[in-house]
Amino acid sequence: MSDIDQPASSGILTLVRWASWLAVAIIGVGTLAFSFWQPAGNSSSVQAAEIGGPFALTAPDGTTVTDKTLAGKPFAIFFGFTRCPDVCPTSLSRMARLRKELGPDGMAFNIVFVSVDPEHDKPGNLGSFVELFGTPIIGLTGTEPQLAQIKQGYKVFSAKVPQPGGDYTIDHTAAIYLMSATGEFAGTIGYQESDAEALEKLKRLIK
Repeated sequence: MSDIDQPASSGILTLVRWASWLAVAIIGVGTLAFSFWQPAGNSSSVQAAEIGGPFALTAPDGTTVTDKTLAGKPFAIFFGFTRCPDVCPTSLSRMARLRKELGPDGMAFNIVFVSVDPEHDKPGNLGSFVELFGTPIIGLTGTEPQLAQIKQGYKVFSAKVPQPGGDYTIDHTAAIYLMSATGEFAGTIGYQESDAEALEKLKRLIK
């Protein structure tokens, strides 16, 4: 499985989704290459300038959460939707488990879940969703323009995929982004990475 949710579809929808996946692959390759590249003579973090940035979204209690709100503490941020059948609950459950494995250091970073489905995921039901995982998770949602801003900042892909009967699902980037306390990009946890690899990345993030 790739880092994109892949609900079953056929015909024209399949062609549309192949095009979407190609776009994601291009973004992913570019991001990967970028994360290993540093310009000669420049020791500053290019990653921080390219992934992340300002945003303003709404928490389940109605308060506004911004990039400034999260400043001062490392965080792991994941994009998805509450009706996601597998990738989202699996990823959030995994983050809760890894946090527990870190012991006393487990609360040294925040877990942030951003819904890319504003049509369905209102603050109230988003709050109920993140509570299911038994660990503090900052659930965020917003308007289409607000989500477009944060998705652009984090180089995140998402696309609504129509389903029979008028419903829809959403294909989306499945990687978990790791951000430092100063808002700099510190890498990703891939959907298919082992827990051991993910745990080492979290340890480096909070050290």
